[in-house]
Amino acid sequence: MCGIVGWVDWERDLSLHKDVLVCMTQALIPRGPDADGYWLTPRTAFGHRRLIVVDPQGGRQPMIRHRGEHTFTLIYNGELYNTPEIRHELMSRGYQFEGHSDTEAVLLSYLEWGPSCVERLNGIFAFGIWDSKEHRLFVARDRLGVKPLFYAERSGSLIFASELKALLKHPDISPTVGKEGLAEVFLVGPARTPGVGVYDGISELKPGHILLYSVNGLQIRRYWALTNNVHEDDLDTTTAKIRDLFLDTVKRQLVSDVPIGTLLSGGLDSSAITAIAAESLAEDGKGPLQTFSVDYIDNDKYFHTNDFQPGADGPWIERVSHTFGTQHTNIAFDTPELVEALKAATLARDLPGMADVDASLLLFSREIKKKITVGLSGECADEVFGGYPWFHRQESLEAQTFPWALHVENRLQVLSPDLLEQLQPHDYLSRRYEEALAEISKLPGSSMIHQDSRSLKGDLQREARIREITYLTLTRFMPTLLDRKDRMTMATGLEVRVPFCDHRLVEYAWNIPWDMKALGGREKGLLRHALTGVLPDDVLWRRKSPYPKTHHPSYLLAVRTWLTEIIEDNTSPILSFLNLPALRDLMKLSDTIPSGRPWFGQLMDIPQLFAYLIQLNFWLLENEVRFH
Repeated sequence: MCGIVGWVDWERDLSLHKDVLVCMTQALIPRGPDADGYWLTPRTAFGHRRLIVVDPQGGRQPMIRHRGEHTFTLIYNGELYNTPEIRHELMSRGYQFEGHSDTEAVLLSYLEWGPSCVERLNGIFAFGIWDSKEHRLFVARDRLGVKPLFYAERSGSLIFASELKALLKHPDISPTVGKEGLAEVFLVGPARTPGVGVYDGISELKPGHILLYSVNGLQIRRYWALTNNVHEDDLDTTTAKIRDLFLDTVKRQLVSDVPIGTLLSGGLDSSAITAIAAESLAEDGKGPLQTFSVDYIDNDKYFHTNDFQPGADGPWIERVSHTFGTQHTNIAFDTPELVEALKAATLARDLPGMADVDASLLLFSREIKKKITVGLSGECADEVFGGYPWFHRQESLEAQTFPWALHVENRLQVLSPDLLEQLQPHDYLSRRYEEALAEISKLPGSSMIHQDSRSLKGDLQREARIREITYLTLTRFMPTLLDRKDRMTMATGLEVRVPFCDHRLVEYAWNIPWDMKALGGREKGLLRHALTGVLPDDVLWRRKSPYPKTHHPSYLLAVRTWLTEIIEDNTSPILSFLNLPALRDLMKLSDTIPSGRPWFGQLMDIPQLFAYLIQLNFWLLENEVRFH
């Protein structure tokens, strides 16, 4: 994995501005700690930071290939999982490869197929190619947005980068935030509306889209979308296809020239990946597989089961590690480390994020990196196969809002009346919700399948509503977890892959009817059925438990104390956005408020609200954010 920076300018001679390019690129050193590279011409400048995973010599970037008098230059962040097939087809068409990297496969694919090359790629990626023949920049992002890409168009120029921090190093880009950006961080965050870059004039290239930039201007095109089709396979066929796709996906994602392992929680998703990976490495004589888990000191003393967290993970991690003979490392953190890492997590994400959930993953990744460079993780199975509680609860199905944000008042109560008046939170969130639903009706084949769930009755209504919830989850909630996974791991130079985001698996699962997907009335029932024999039955049918968070009361005390210091400092930039009397009342009562009403997702409750406000204040300070 890597960090990329690009700049095309029709007016300035970019060969004279290497200092700007280097400054932007060096902001991405954590993403690519192993090497850097630069390429400048009068019109185009590319910068690259590399994390070496495959082909140390043959994968150097920027990568340049020539065809006649024309030059094609690539900067690439990602991993391609069908490189052998791409290489075979290109070689049959007369192409010669200088190495075995997926980087070269991507570039030669563009030479052969042009912008349509992305339709042939199976992987996670964000890349840019300068095409001297067309005198055009081509940028692409993977189908589900596993790898990040942001851009800013200015008069006569386009600038793009893997992360916001790199763009903010450009002299033409300032950390200015308007009404939309405020709404995103105070109302939507830690999620973010697709395409929105928070800062004025910065946009995100949406998943499954390509960007073309020439003297004629900027074009954005969508090259991939979920397609609505009638699911005709019976249960046995469906089960077999899910199993085969998943096995193939995990095995493909084990490709690496550096040490590899898995992040193991003891739950269904990570355990299945671990089982397949352990067996595959053993067959290749590369075992034992290294596995890693995270916990918190004294967490067992304070853990209480609830609807969102039905059981502790520790015994299950030990069970899976023992069964598959992995070399396991358990990593535990104490409250002071977790609290202090809130700052580093904000810097890594460039925005306030999932509080201790982000911070713990950042700390976890630092420790994992000491032993391996590539990991596989179980994220996104819940989105693809319907594992979250909101797929199964009537309250969530009936709510006309994002189902992971039912308790929005928990966060609005601490915002200032002036901010609420300016942002009109219920209107803003409603508009974003309706925009997301409107996308479903535009999907190919939607006239056959999709109808507004509010206009249907009975089983049809339920099926349509769960389809809506699935789409919302895939396109509005899942990106938050993918952002978290990418930023926290890449900030430590660790590459983590997510097999459940293989687009073939997502495409197939999208059209499976809910009664089949929730087989036996269980969350992810179909997936469990498909993995029969891969895992022991007790692990296979264990109730879902989310990413572990700290339950130690010292965490609430620590973030409350820190937040108190912030609101008592009259120079704190967040003060004007807060309802201070309401916040102080909440802080006084926080010890007595029961958990179980998260304001975002499953894990973000009152302690995480305090931590999120801390991150917000730090973000405002660190980036010297300005408003208009």
